[in-house]
Amino acid sequence: MSLPRCALLWARLPAGRQAGHRAAVCSALRAHTGPFPGALGRVPAIACASSSASGGSKAPNTSLFVPLTVKPQGPSADGDVGAELTRPLDKNEVKKVLDKFYKRKEIQKLSADYGLDARLFHQAFISFRNYIMQSHSLDVDIHIILNDICFSAAHVDDLFPFFLRHAKQIFPVLECKDDLRKISDLRIPPNWYPEARAIHRKIIFHSGPTNSGKTYHAIQKYLSAKSGVYCGPLKLLAHEIFEKSNAAGVPCDLVTGEERVSVDPDGKQAAHVACTVEMCSVTTPYEVAVIDEIQMIKDPARGWAWTRALLGLCAEEIHLCGESAAIDMVTELMYTTGEDVEVRTYKRLTPISVLDHALESLDNLRPGDCIVCFSKNDIYSVSRQIEIRGLESAVIYGSLPPGTKLAQAKKFNDPDDPCKILVATDAIGMGLNLQLVFIQLLNRLKCLPTISLTQRFLISLVDPAYSVKSPSEVCFLHSPYQQEAAFRLFFIVAVCQTV
Repeated sequence: MSLPRCALLWARLPAGRQAGHRAAVCSALRAHTGPFPGALGRVPAIACASSSASGGSKAPNTSLFVPLTVKPQGPSADGDVGAELTRPLDKNEVKKVLDKFYKRKEIQKLSADYGLDARLFHQAFISFRNYIMQSHSLDVDIHIILNDICFSAAHVDDLFPFFLRHAKQIFPVLECKDDLRKISDLRIPPNWYPEARAIHRKIIFHSGPTNSGKTYHAIQKYLSAKSGVYCGPLKLLAHEIFEKSNAAGVPCDLVTGEERVSVDPDGKQAAHVACTVEMCSVTTPYEVAVIDEIQMIKDPARGWAWTRALLGLCAEEIHLCGESAAIDMVTELMYTTGEDVEVRTYKRLTPISVLDHALESLDNLRPGDCIVCFSKNDIYSVSRQIEIRGLESAVIYGSLPPGTKLAQAKKFNDPDDPCKILVATDAIGMGLNLQLVFIQLLNRLKCLPTISLTQRFLISLVDPAYSVKSPSEVCFLHSPYQQEAAFRLFFIVAVCQTV
């Protein structure tokens, strides 16, 4: 049946029978206008579906939602088809119908199920009412519904599908409300990394103190793998693994917050990468991953980076290196991913002792000794006094560029270099491997500020070569502090090794 023929038959029907034949006319109109939205009938079924879809979850904060503008429809080139099928709408009657629709508690509750709280519902209704009242011609479906409501042939609730359609036009976020809720649900961190959850990872915890060989064993696995990533707490440590890996014939890239170094001249990514833990990729697959100093997962400022690496790295094997204090936390965290933790324990290879006497004078310095200062002024003063005595010293402090620190450390470690004395701050604990025989703590240590446990762990990173086994000693340069103070400061400052 053609549209003009349908309209002609509709016009000939008595007013009372027009409502009864609405379904027949609407079925004819669908061929021209498409299906009507939702349901032209009642809406309780919609309410049930929406309520179950929402799952009773808490509605998001909508204070930042800004409605879009939907312009009223102007005169149509085809004329007002809805008015031809029924009759022109009485704007006063339509306004009464819309006001009644707005005041219904059932409509407000149903709107809330679809994500329209009181604020959004009011804004959507104002826009919907302006659209209806200011449009020269409405879509056929909504025109027929409004006409039926005015003649009491339909219920005012039948407007809801059209109201909801308009609300989604001015608030597009309603269309993706469920997706937004899933994205913003951060209660289960392991689910943030679907790539890592798609594989079964083997977690190996290498536990032990400084100079126990734990990192050595993990790095050996890293070098023998087809692909791998090393995640360290410091640029110096990442740079050290970068150099060791390439020196061993394993092409390795370097990625830190300040630089990216690719060994391939064309810039092609190598299978191995050494990086600071914040820069590790959680989407690139690896065979082996090494996360160094895992105990820093407890650090209030940087712990998030270790948590992200531990949960998100896509590696078949993940080797964790750190203190035994982190075993329980790592084990509990891995319960959330369903992965077991294998713990391998190591013991210190070289003993450490704290002397009960002071060095007394710089004249008593021996090759391989290190003087730890805690200010640049002390470093310059001590190094000048050493030079006056005809000795050459290397100088390392925190604000030196990484390359300069490595060059000074290399100079000190070189057996053929005459430089055998090191003057440094606690920066020597920040990722430098030093062959120390003896360490003296400058007597101004009573001014040492309080530092965190994590910083103490970092300071204790002064590791020698894996094969070193000679004893180490720590003492003060001048002041004869009490023995208990010596042990406390020894723990804070460094754990130093020997040749």
